Amino acid sequence: MRTLLLGITLILIAGMALAQDQGKKKGGPAGPPLMMMIPSLKDGADLPEKYSCSNAPAGTSPAISWMNPPMGTQSFAILLHDPEPHPGRGLYDVTHWFIWNIPATTTQLPEGVAAGSDLPDGSHQLKRGNPPTAGYFGPCAPPGPNHHYTFELYALDTKLDLSPDATRADAMKAMDGHILGAAVFVTMFHR
Repeated sequence: MRTLLLGITLILIAGMALAQDQGKKKGGPAGPPLMMMIPSLKDGADLPEKYSCSNAPAGTSPAISWMNPPMGTQSFAILLHDPEPHPGRGLYDVTHWFIWNIPATTTQLPEGVAAGSDLPDGSHQLKRGNPPTAGYFGPCAPPGPNHHYTFELYALDTKLDLSPDATRADAMKAMDGHILGAAVFVTMFHR
C-alpha cells in the first residue's frame, strides 16, 4: 500500500509541476501556488461517513475552497476519483465527481452541491453510474483496506466546451494544454 501511495504522490507532484510549467510557458509570472482547502477533512486522513456513499443515496459533497489562482484563469474544474483497483469488480480509477466551468471569480463550493448537469453559476457536472446521474457520488470502497480518494482542482485558461454526455476522458482531453495550475487533496475510505 505504501508503494501505491508513493506512486500516486509522485504522479500528482509531476502533474502539478507540469501544470506550473505550462503556466510559465503561457507567460504567467511565477506566483504563490494554487491551494485547495477542505475544512471538514484532513489531508491524508479518513473521510467522514457523511461524505461517503454510506450516507444514502450518494453522500454529501464537502465544502471546498481555494486561493492563489494563476493569472489568466478563466475557469476551474474539480475531479474526485479513486485511482485504486476494485478486485473482483473489474473497476480501476473510478470517477466519483467531475465539475467543470466553475467561474474564475469563484473561490469556494458549498457543502452539498446539488445534483444535476447544469448548475445556476454555469458549472456543469459529469454524469456517472447506471442509470447516469450528474453530481457528487461519495467514496464507496468495499470492505477491506482503505482506498485513497483524490480531489484534484485545476485552474484553466479556458472554459470547456463539452456535451452533456461527456465522459471524464473527454473532459481531460479538453483540458490538455489549458491547465495553469493544480492542487491535490487526498483522503481515505473503506466501508
